[in-house]
Amino acid sequence: MGSRVPGVLGAFEEIDAATDAIHALRARGHGDLTVYSAAPNHELEEALAQPKSWVRLFTLVGGLTGCASGFGMTLWMSYDWPLLVGGKPIGAIPPYVVLAFELTILFGSLFTVAGMIILSVMKSLKGRPYHPRFSDDRIGIFAPCGPQEAEAIVRLMQDAGSVEVQHEAA
Repeated sequence: MGSRVPGVLGAFEEIDAATDAIHALRARGHGDLTVYSAAPNHELEEALAQPKSWVRLFTLVGGLTGCASGFGMTLWMSYDWPLLVGGKPIGAIPPYVVLAFELTILFGSLFTVAGMIILSVMKSLKGRPYHPRFSDDRIGIFAPCGPQEAEAIVRLMQDAGSVEVQHEAA
């Protein structure tokens, strides 16, 4: 079994209370928060103010690689095995747009999945507490902290409107 991350876990029933707690925690310098919610919520996302995901860069690189591979492969094959048809150029671009487009979509989607897996492994949530009710009707906020900060964070979450707060020791 892996090591547990020490910190404070708060359960909230209301979105407003959870966003208030997130704002207060971020104001105190706690930026590494883990928020559990049953459904995506724009208020929580705005409160967390996380940077844009790097997955879009994986998708761009995959799409460009696929497009270049599609045109490169078809042009290379055309010049490697030339078929002269009606005086048309051997390496005409328009007939190969469809293949390049299909490889753009294929490589873009494969790189997107790979990017999601790689970035998920890099930011592992192992050792962070979770309760199944966060997938039902509650919002969970976990703030990693040492034992000296735990009491202040517990009070902060209770003041924000948490219905349950527990300190998770290492």
